[in-house]
Amino acid sequence: MGAMSRVRVIVLNSALGPLDYRPPKDAAVAPGSIVVAPLGPRQLVGVVWEAERLPAEEVEAKRLRPLLHAYDVPPIAAPLRRLVEWTADYYLAPLASVLRMTLPSSSALDGARTVIEYRATGEVPGRMTPQREQALERIAGRQGLVRELALAADVSDGVIRGLVKAGAIAAVEVSVEDPFPVPDPAYAPPDLSEAQDTAATELRAAVADGGFAPFLLDGVTGSGKTEVYFEAVAEALRQGRQCLVLLPEIALTEPFLKRFSARFGTEPVAWHSGLRQSQRRRAWRAIASGDARVVVGARSSLFLPYRDLGLIVVDEAHETSFKQEDGVQYHARDVAVMRAKLEAIPVILASATPAIESRQMAEAGVYRELKLPARYGCATLPDIAAVDLIADPPPRGRWLAPSLVAAIDETLERDEQALLFLNRRGYAPLTLCRACGHRFQCPNCTAWMVEHRLTARLACHHCGHVMPPPRACPECNEENSLVPCGPGVERIADEVAALFPDARTAIVTSDTIWSPAKAAEFVGRMEAGDIDIVIGTQLVTKGYHFPNLTLVGVVDADLGLSGGDLRAAERSFQQISQVSGRAGRGEKLGRVFVQTHEPKAPVIAALVSGDAEGFYAAETEARRDAAMPPFGRLAGIIVSSEDLNAATETARLIGRTAPSVDQMAVFGPAPAPLAMLRGRHRQRLLVHAARSLDVQDVIRDWLGKLDWPRTVRVAVDVDPYSFL
Repeated sequence: MGAMSRVRVIVLNSALGPLDYRPPKDAAVAPGSIVVAPLGPRQLVGVVWEAERLPAEEVEAKRLRPLLHAYDVPPIAAPLRRLVEWTADYYLAPLASVLRMTLPSSSALDGARTVIEYRATGEVPGRMTPQREQALERIAGRQGLVRELALAADVSDGVIRGLVKAGAIAAVEVSVEDPFPVPDPAYAPPDLSEAQDTAATELRAAVADGGFAPFLLDGVTGSGKTEVYFEAVAEALRQGRQCLVLLPEIALTEPFLKRFSARFGTEPVAWHSGLRQSQRRRAWRAIASGDARVVVGARSSLFLPYRDLGLIVVDEAHETSFKQEDGVQYHARDVAVMRAKLEAIPVILASATPAIESRQMAEAGVYRELKLPARYGCATLPDIAAVDLIADPPPRGRWLAPSLVAAIDETLERDEQALLFLNRRGYAPLTLCRACGHRFQCPNCTAWMVEHRLTARLACHHCGHVMPPPRACPECNEENSLVPCGPGVERIADEVAALFPDARTAIVTSDTIWSPAKAAEFVGRMEAGDIDIVIGTQLVTKGYHFPNLTLVGVVDADLGLSGGDLRAAERSFQQISQVSGRAGRGEKLGRVFVQTHEPKAPVIAALVSGDAEGFYAAETEARRDAAMPPFGRLAGIIVSSEDLNAATETARLIGRTAPSVDQMAVFGPAPAPLAMLRGRHRQRLLVHAARSLDVQDVIRDWLGKLDWPRTVRVAVDVDPYSFL
């Protein structure tokens, strides 16, 4: 039977392997074609693949069913097909799960030219219910499909439909084919410093020459890394090619979009989870056709089918949020480098505090390192001082040391802005009963419930479970006995309000800045001088540029140093360096106060002395001695089930059958630090292997021979970043 009368297809169902079909009656299909395949009574979207690359069960020719049809969209190109294979192989994930990231909803494939969406008209219906009230309040200014509005408002689809009938929400026809404006590389070329110009020249040349070229753009905060890599973007635009800029947080896109518009005269195409269905459709089709010239997106934008990619930039490349923690557990920084290699194009990793893994690649000569050692223009790096909380303690029940309070006072006197950083959302990380000591724990997770005063809720930050704070202790029934322990940002905000009653404050966390629009509003208020003191979590550590912000106070520098995490010290150093980098970015001098109980700890000493190189050298040496990444390899095996016995037995079975392989050790099983998450009991094993060992093959063979109950989930996390 001829090769063209049989095609191999991967359908978007990770429970199924590759399947063979006959081509559709009306068309020949090449590898990469996106098709509709019949499976029993169902119709599944799939992608045609090279048969020689994927073994499938042999089926007689006469039993093959024909594909129903091929979509009229460009095929998934060979470099992206190879990336899908590599990602599935490296991260031990089903091919279909990775492929699903390249294809959004099938409606983008149909190419409907218009779609009906809904938005509030401003009219209030005659009959109001609490649900209708909630819906109208939450969807004000939003637009989307009925389902999207219902999800945003946390009500049923029926409530939204009822409001449509009542005239409070109206239908809007949206075109999904409008072309995006094209950025102009000559719109507003920047005035670069000598160091910036040298780096930009090298990047421009790499883009013009083509070919795989990985760069580490290592510049102190405020040195103008963005302006430098924008010159590489401009060169790719001149060549008529597409660019992808990856950002770690959706909230960061807003300041970035403003800077991009100022340089290129128009906004780039955004891709993130906050887009409406119609926006996703329009962006996907423009990316596939090549009309979307510059895409700025979250990690998932890495797998989109760009027609002619010429450059990838990973901004804030050290960020741990580039690691996907569920589903396909890939690291976007590493996959970006692999995509650039397969597409034969340059990739730029930009960071003020590069990860040890990236530094090692630069040291080995695999990445070309470009350094920007000084801040742009007349801005200088801030002075950093440690505040010893033992020698200079805050008053009882307070969290800000007298010297930091005095510094905030001076800053406000000068009409300048201050930022207090604490990586803890909510009011207090733990609530307990003063009478009997009962601690409030999440019913679904091994985690404490966190008090949120602003919303009058106790919340679990792992599964999202919320409950109103009870009047009485559930253990001893004592009324009004609940006390918050430890500070969260809301508690620091209360303290600031008591100390500086006239200061205008803003709390910046993922609870308050949950969309690009909210981020834009915050940036606008800061730039207009409407905020005196910002209290925020890691969301404020990166990307923002406020010239009038001159003081940063790190409330608890010791917070990130516990927990036995491989990268705890490195992450603390990065976070505090990044948050320090928000101070003194204009002409005014910046100051940073770091509150700690251990001023002599290596991380704190390195921050205060500015000896980043010394800190990284010591951390790198410690990793080398322990053969930890990047000098060794790790993989986590996480076993979970709603049934404790099933999880424990499966974990023991995996531990018992661990292969005896040279240069590989298996630790565990043991209950995970979060021994229960979202109602599932969790056990962990850790595989530690030499750099040279293909640990994926070993794990694939080992787990492939085992059977466990259907109620048990076994996930493998290659290169883990979370050890919870």
